[in-house]
Amino acid sequence: MSGPNIIPLDAVDPALVEALLDRAFEPERHKRTAYKVREGMDWLPALSFAALDESGMLVGTIQCWPVALTDPQGRAHPMIMVGPVAVLPELQRVGYGQALMTASLAALNPQAPLPQVLIGDPEYYGRFWGFTNAPTAGWQLPGPYEKHRLLARADNLAVLPREGVLGPWRR
Repeated sequence: MSGPNIIPLDAVDPALVEALLDRAFEPERHKRTAYKVREGMDWLPALSFAALDESGMLVGTIQCWPVALTDPQGRAHPMIMVGPVAVLPELQRVGYGQALMTASLAALNPQAPLPQVLIGDPEYYGRFWGFTNAPTAGWQLPGPYEKHRLLARADNLAVLPREGVLGPWRR
């Protein structure tokens, strides 16, 4: 594979994106806890991308969402939820997902980088992008999830609340 063509996700027909997500995760994906965390939110165009193969076919997407961790005192700490990172099943493990993650994280505002959170494989996301489950042990989500897969990334992990509930960010 030569390098994938990464383009803004808002340049892609939303029906094609939904079809790709259904193939990558199954149509029942809307019942997953991650969907509840970002419920009612629109994805962030500046941080969401599509991967096209050499022929121009859509083969992968990444979406990022505005979410917040609400601490026990009721304060909302804004964050960016990364994902889903979706690649057509027959093209997984060839670099499209890595290219999408790298593009999305590179697009973060370096002057005001919000912490990022995702649900995923700690070894994979930790090795390549520094995500860790160390700060998330006391966090709760609005549905079932595997605690070790709730990962965060921030310039300074010590500023993240030790406890809270992750959900949509409503200003």
